[in-house]
Amino acid sequence: MSPCARTASSTLRSLFRIGIVWAGNPGHAEDRRRSVPFEHFLDLLDIPKIALLSLQKGPRARDLEASGVSALFSNLDKRLTSLADTAAVIEQLDLVITCDTSIAHLAGAMGKPVWVLLAFSADWRWLTDRPDPPWYPSACLFRQPRPGDWTSAMKDVVAALKEVR
Repeated sequence: MSPCARTASSTLRSLFRIGIVWAGNPGHAEDRRRSVPFEHFLDLLDIPKIALLSLQKGPRARDLEASGVSALFSNLDKRLTSLADTAAVIEQLDLVITCDTSIAHLAGAMGKPVWVLLAFSADWRWLTDRPDPPWYPSACLFRQPRPGDWTSAMKDVVAALKEVR
């Protein structure tokens, strides 16, 4: 079992609950580079016995409705009115899969399993030569192998998730 699968395999419920976030703050200077197009998260729908809960906030939360598959996700956008609300939901999840956002840091600080999708040249805080950050033992990093290549990064996420499920 891969190290990433081990971070998320402690729960043996019949339905594995995963919170997802695909986009950060649109006002951030690096947002276009570090946010993942929502379509890549549709690959997760091929994995049996998972429940996908959208923790996405802001304008990009509308991506879920525009996708045509919103019925396959629990959209918590309107219910998450504070960071405390988000933390309460994360506490109930088995795993969080997110791009480089505050949710990655929140889940990591809470000790919840969190898989972070990172751009090829990610923020320096994620380091460059390791699959996990030293300050979040429950985190696993999935990096683009080439600039803009979210397809490969998400394939790695799906493969690790299939090990867990």
